[in-house]
Parts: sequence; structure tokens; C-alpha cells
Amino acid sequence: MSTTPSFTVALRTYEKPVESVAAVIEAAGGFPTLGPDTRVFIKPNVVTWTRATDFPKWGVITTSRVVEDVVRALRDAGAGQITIGEGLVTVDPREKGLAEAAFSALGYFTLAERYGVRVVDVFQRPFREVPVADGISLKFNRDALESDLIVDLPVLKTHAQTVVSLGIKNLKGLIDMASRKRCHSPDPRWDLHRMVAALPSGLPPVFTVIDGIFSNERGPAFDGTLHRMNVLAASRDLLSADLVGARLLGYRPDQVPHLVHAARAAGRPLDLSDIRLVGEDLENLARPHAHTFPYTQDGSLPAVMEKMGIRGLSYRKYDDTLCTYCSMLNGLILTAVARAWSGSPWDDVEVLTGKAMEPTPGKKHTILLGKCMSRAHKDDPRIAHAIPVPGCPPRPTRIAEAFREAGIPVDASILEAWALFPGRFLKKYAGVEGFDEAFFRIG
Repeated sequence: MSTTPSFTVALRTYEKPVESVAAVIEAAGGFPTLGPDTRVFIKPNVVTWTRATDFPKWGVITTSRVVEDVVRALRDAGAGQITIGEGLVTVDPREKGLAEAAFSALGYFTLAERYGVRVVDVFQRPFREVPVADGISLKFNRDALESDLIVDLPVLKTHAQTVVSLGIKNLKGLIDMASRKRCHSPDPRWDLHRMVAALPSGLPPVFTVIDGIFSNERGPAFDGTLHRMNVLAASRDLLSADLVGARLLGYRPDQVPHLVHAARAAGRPLDLSDIRLVGEDLENLARPHAHTFPYTQDGSLPAVMEKMGIRGLSYRKYDDTLCTYCSMLNGLILTAVARAWSGSPWDDVEVLTGKAMEPTPGKKHTILLGKCMSRAHKDDPRIAHAIPVPGCPPRPTRIAEAFREAGIPVDASILEAWALFPGRFLKKYAGVEGFDEAFFRIG
């Protein structure tokens, strides 16, 4: 016997400012009743920022176009108290004022003047501990917790660790740094996927608008492959939005571990059978996106390095325990190592990252990147020559010294110029039709 679907997800092609976002919100059933005293917290996806260079934002950061259009829709629906908030990170946790610089460049302060919204850096606001499951608690931003409605604005992207990064994953930007690190636990009972699935627990109702004007293949950052997709998805139900969002990216929900956990916890099917799709056809809008960076079959080296002929190095594929700071450094380190290659085999070096990797006996040199690996294996008897690189994250100069100690002549200046690294990817999209910076400005 067929049943009437309990949830609605609206799909629409992005065509016009204001109108397209308003239409997809209305098709999804609209916002719940809002009034002058209703507190709404808007959560865009601002992964990171740098003041040193321009960099690709398409498919990385929620477009300012969608943010403004959602603010307008909320005002039109009667919302009186609107806050925009995000907790973005960078390679150097000591850097001050980065969120303010990002919010200014993205036009959020213009929105504050124009619509009377408040703009907050999550890390500069109080947190409150919230139980999320079975004795596990995380600290969430109080502004979001004390709101009546969260409007979640993820970018349509795949993710190298979580397969997709959509509405549920976007909520990770509301927790403090210690909680984020805890999400990358080596405990298989509470791995990254289960922790991400638990993020909505204890939060106010969430209305999701997935910004797929641009998408990101192998995200979440600027080193993925960025596409112009012109897709919007909206739902009053967070999980439903993500189940459909995964399909837009070419994945069945059962291929996304945190969605499997979330659906199981909610007693929901993964086949979309309890979801009513309205608007445009899902299959016509979907486009397959790879999520993981290619490595050798044994996972010991990035495929591009194998193609270069690099020998004498094992730089293992990242796992789910590699947390935010070290993850942001990883691509830069690989770039510096690749540039150090001159054709002569290196001296049997192994690089370990994250919290769970074990050393391979017989390697001559083992670089332990980050505080977690350094603590775990600096005195490991299986390691002939341990080179710990402590720090959370480790400092670029110390990383370069460690590789040189292992016989790999990494240029420290490449690592020290980490703030310029995102700009290297910009030229790939220069002159490409549809990749317009205006989407990230408020006119």
C-alpha cells in the first residue's frame, strides 16, 4: 500500500536574483510563521578566507546572492531578528580579524546596514554544551541555539572525507574548535560520520536552502573542481534536503555514511520514498561529482605523484581522523613535496597524518605530522628514525625542517606563503563563462 510522502523538497534552476530563491522557498512550503520577535540564525558556508590574495569562491563559499535573497525572503515573511553567523578557520589560528575581513568582502556588513541584520563571528561569541548522543556532548554557538529557526545555506559540494557536504555537515561551523577536533575521533564507535550525523541534535528547527549555483567536486575547498550548476534545493526538513542533495551530486544516500546514520536515527528510508519532490526533475538536474582525490591502489601516494615518478616516499592517503587544521595544510605540503622532486629516489620516507595511522616497520624515516601523530608514535619502537612535527597545526617552518631532516629538500618559502596558496587555483577559471565574482558581492 502506498503512503503519502511526509516531507517536501523543492528543486529549481537558478535564473534570476531574488525571484529564484523566493520561488524555491515557497515551493518547499515556505518558512514557518515568523514575526517581529522571531529570532532567525542564517548559517552560510564560509570555509576559509585569506586577505593575501583573491581565490576561487565558486562552489566553495555560499554566494552572497543567495544570502541576500534569503534575508529578503525572511524579511518579507515577517522575521524581525535576523543574525548571520559563521566560524571560519585558517592555517594560522593566531590570525586575528579574518572573519571580519571575509564578512566585509562578502557584503554581510552591507546587509546589516540595508536590512538591519546582525553579523557574528561564531568564535567571538559564547558557546553552550549540548548533548548530541549517548554521553557525547559538543559546544554550539549560543546565538544559533537560542534562535527560533536556523536557515542553513550549504553549498552543493562533495567532500574528501564525508562524501558530500550539505546541510547537516554545514552545521559543523557552529561548534567550537575543540568540538570540531572531537568530531575526527579515532574511536570507530564515534567516527566523523556518526558525529556529523549527530550535529542537528538539540538544535532549533532548520530550514535548508542548498546553494547549487556553483558546485564543488572533491571539495570542500578551492582545490576541488568547480562547476556552474544553477541548481537550488530547499526543504523544511534538513535530512530530506541532504538526501536529495546527495542525489544531485550523483550519490545514492546509502553511499554517504553520515546520511545512513542520520536516517537510521530518524527511522527514515534512504530511497526518498517518504519525500515529495516538487519543481524540476531531479535526474535532469543531477551531475556526478567525484569526492575523493585519486591515490595509488595501496593508498601510499597521490596518483599525480606516482605519475611524476616519485619513489622512496610513502605519503598515506588522509583518513577521517585528519581534522580541520592539518587538513588545510595537507594540500600545501603535498605541493611543496612535489616541487622538491628532482628525479632521484628519496631514502624510504613515510609520512603519517591524522590520529589513527600506524607506522610501517622497516621504513628508514617516519615523519609524524601534527600533535596527534607526534604524541602517538614519537617513541614507537617500530620506527627507525622518528621525526615528530608537533603543533595543532604544526608550523610551516617546522614542517619544512622535518622533510629536510628526512632527505626531502622542501622549500620552506612555499609553506610559509600558505596565505597565497589559494590564489594558485584562480587562473583555472579565468575567462570561463559563468564564473562571475559578482555572485559574491552585494550591489
